[in-house]
Amino acid sequence: MRIYNVDGRATLSVGDGIVDIEDASAGAFSSDPQTVFDRWDEVGRWAAEFRGAPVAPLPTGVHIQSPVPRPRQIFAIGINYALHVEESGLEMPSTPTVFAKFPASITGPYESIALPDGAVDFEAELVVVIGAHADRVASDDAWRYVAGLTVGQDLSERYTQWSGSPPQQMSLGKSFAGFSPLGPAVVSPDEFPDPDDVALGCSVNGTVMQQARTSDMIFSVPVLIEYISGIVPLLPGDVIFTGTPSGVGFTRTPQVLLTPGDELTTYVEGIGEMRHTFTKRSDGPSTQVKDQATCSG
Repeated sequence: MRIYNVDGRATLSVGDGIVDIEDASAGAFSSDPQTVFDRWDEVGRWAAEFRGAPVAPLPTGVHIQSPVPRPRQIFAIGINYALHVEESGLEMPSTPTVFAKFPASITGPYESIALPDGAVDFEAELVVVIGAHADRVASDDAWRYVAGLTVGQDLSERYTQWSGSPPQQMSLGKSFAGFSPLGPAVVSPDEFPDPDDVALGCSVNGTVMQQARTSDMIFSVPVLIEYISGIVPLLPGDVIFTGTPSGVGFTRTPQVLLTPGDELTTYVEGIGEMRHTFTKRSDGPSTQVKDQATCSG
């Protein structure tokens, strides 16, 4: 099953076309894309048996928005690929490094994003969308609680991220407006030959910056769900950014940071790609403490 948010309405991909979920279900399900995850199993059963209205091709000029527009909780994982740990100059983690991103930072897959002052970096990530209430879930059962997977960018302003003494602003540095783009679709795990092994990466202005496979993660999706749900329940529609592979811009020599006019393309195999351009933010505080921005994640 593949779900889009087209002009703010939940939309199901069927063959080479799409159907509006509310219209095609005769109102059994809401048009609100976020509420789809509250009834994910029911939506899945309906979609598997869909024999309704004719399927229409995706119209031109529509606005494809974030397929998860209002998650109640956004979890993100730092240093979850060995080569990224190495390039960041950190030690291999013994448990997942978890921080929050704030829901106001969500944006869609094809937007223009305003850059704040500082050092804005890219981080291509596989994002997990939760489809059922998950409380103290065992890793062996974890995929049953996943609605689907989508593409994400954990955009990061490094000076804010590592400001303070000790550095402790991970969530703020990764939650500027537009810093959590998602899309273009949520794709259910059964659509993948192996949901634990998919390719991902990104490029800036056509130059490849990151490429890896999720099988390279230190902590797999099931392990992350077990770990997080053992502390706080995961709710339908919550998302987990599962960490970025090596190749981020801040640790390169010379550094590659996002600037106005850049185009960032991010992909995950079996889901699709996002494309973002950047402008300069016209307001807000300038320049965080630069000498503390020594790590990424």
